[in-house]
Amino acid sequence: MSQADVPRIVADVRALIEAHYLDPATAAGAARVLADGLSAGRYPAEAAALASAITADLQSVTGDQHLRLLYHAEPLARRAPGDDAEEWAAMARWAAQTCGGVACAQRLAGHVGYLDMQPVLFPAALSGEAVAAAMTLLAGTCALLIDLRQCRGGEPAMVTFLASYLHGHQPVQLSGLREGHHGRLTQAWTLPYVPGQRFGPDKPVYVLTSSATFSGGEQLAFDLQQLGRAKIVGERTRGGAHAREGFTVHPHLEVTISTAAAVSPRDGSNWEGTGVSPDIPTAAAVAQDTAYRLALQQVIAAGGPAAGEARTALEAA
Repeated sequence: MSQADVPRIVADVRALIEAHYLDPATAAGAARVLADGLSAGRYPAEAAALASAITADLQSVTGDQHLRLLYHAEPLARRAPGDDAEEWAAMARWAAQTCGGVACAQRLAGHVGYLDMQPVLFPAALSGEAVAAAMTLLAGTCALLIDLRQCRGGEPAMVTFLASYLHGHQPVQLSGLREGHHGRLTQAWTLPYVPGQRFGPDKPVYVLTSSATFSGGEQLAFDLQQLGRAKIVGERTRGGAHAREGFTVHPHLEVTISTAAAVSPRDGSNWEGTGVSPDIPTAAAVAQDTAYRLALQQVIAAGGPAAGEARTALEAA
C-alpha cells in the first residue's frame, strides 16, 4: 500500500457506510469523522495500522463495536457482490477445526449438564449435527449450565436452534432483526421440531457470561433471560446487538458494517452498548462454580433419584 491508496480506501469506506449502515444519521457522522481524519493526516499507509486508526475513529463517534475496518494478513479472495462462497468455505473450515463450536458437553456430578460453546455459534447448517448430538447427550440431566464466557459471536439461526432445545414443541418468539434502510423486521421463533432430544422447558438452566461474551453469544443470553428460561451468572457482556455485513476495500482490508439491529418482541429493547446484565453478578472466573452450586441445590430440592448424588457433590463443592 502506498500513501496514494489511502484516500481511495477512506472514500470507499465512507461510501459503503453511507449506503449500508442501519442508521443514516449515524452513518453521516461516521463519514464526517473519516473525512476529518484524512484531512488531518491521521491515516498511515500501512494496512494494519490504517485498520486500527479508522476503527478507532468510527467507534469514537458510533460506539458500535461491529463497525470496523479489519486487517487480514492473508489476501482476501476477490468476490462479486453477494457472493459469499469463499467466506462460507472459511467458516466451514473453522467449524470443522473447533468441533462445530461445541468445546465441551459433559455430565457433572449430581446429574448436572455442562455445555461450553466457543469460539462462536456457527451457522446451524454447519454445526447443527454437533449441537444436536451435544443437546441429546445432556437432555436427561436435571439442570444445565451453558458456558458462553468465551463465545465471541455467532449466527442468529444457531441461537434459534439452541434455544429450541430449551423449550417445548410450541414455538416461542425470540429477538428479531430490524433492517435499517427499509425497516423490515425478520421475526425468529423456536422450532417445533429439532433432531435428537430436547432438554425441555421446565428444568433449571444457567448461562455463564463474561465481559468478552459478544454478539450472538449475547443474543442467546438475552433471549433466555427475557423469556425467564435461564438465569445469567457472571459478568455484564460486551454490548453488540447488531448484525453486520463485510465489504472488501483492499486485498488485506475489510470493512464490517452494521445493517440490522436486534429487537426484543417483548419490549423492543436489545443489548447494544449496554450488554446483558447478569441476574447473579460474579467474576467470570468463578461463574461456573457459582452456577453449579445453585444447580445442585435445585436438583436436591426437586428430590428424585439424582438428589443424593447432588447432595454429595454439593458437599464436595
